[in-house]
Amino acid sequence: MVELAVGTGRIAIAVALAGFPVIGVDASDGMLNVCRREAQRHGVGHLLDLRLGDLRNPPIPGTAHLVMVPFRSYLHLATHADRLTAFRAVYQALVPGGLFAFDVFCPSAADIEQTHGRWLEGEPGIWERALWRPAERRLALSVRGQTGATTMELAWLEPEGWRGLLNEAGFRIEACYGWFDRRPFAGGEDTVWLARRPETVGAAIG
Repeated sequence: MVELAVGTGRIAIAVALAGFPVIGVDASDGMLNVCRREAQRHGVGHLLDLRLGDLRNPPIPGTAHLVMVPFRSYLHLATHADRLTAFRAVYQALVPGGLFAFDVFCPSAADIEQTHGRWLEGEPGIWERALWRPAERRLALSVRGQTGATTMELAWLEPEGWRGLLNEAGFRIEACYGWFDRRPFAGGEDTVWLARRPETVGAAIG
C-alpha cells in the first residue's frame, strides 16, 4: 500500500476515499479536528494519521511515496531560507523516486489592479480582500465569513524562483502546469508543480 503525506482537509479525505493511507499535517489543531470529524463521517478515519506540524519541519517519516502540499500553502513562507528548508524536508520525507506536488500563484499586474483593497466574494458567504505590495512580492489577505475573520501575510515568487528552489533542494522537475487539468503553463498566474526525488544521488535535472 502506498503511503502518502498530504495537507489536511478535503484532499486528504478524497485520497483516503480512494483507499490510500494518509498522513495529514497541519499547523492548526482546529483544522485537524475538522478533518478528523469529516474523515469519520465519510468512514475513512482509520486511514488518516493526523499530526500537528510545520511546513518547515513536518513530523513525517522518510517513507512517503507522494507528498502533496495544496492550496498555495508555501505562500505562507516569506524567505528563501524557510522555503528551502521546507523543500528539503519534503525531499527527506520521500522514498527515492517519490513524487512531490504543490501549487502556488504569481499575480498579474491586471489582477493586482482589479482586486487591490476590494472585498470580493470568493466562495458563497466568504469574502476576501487583498492589499498588494508588488515591489516586495507580498500581500495582506483578509478573509471574513459568518464564523469569523482573519488576516494573513503571504509572499510569492516568479515561477523561475520555484524552479530554482526545487533544483537547489535536489529534486528532478517533471512538470509545471498552468492548472490542475494539466494544461501547459503559458505564463498565467497559477502553477502546479510535479517534482521527483531521484532514485540515485546526483540525478536531479531542472
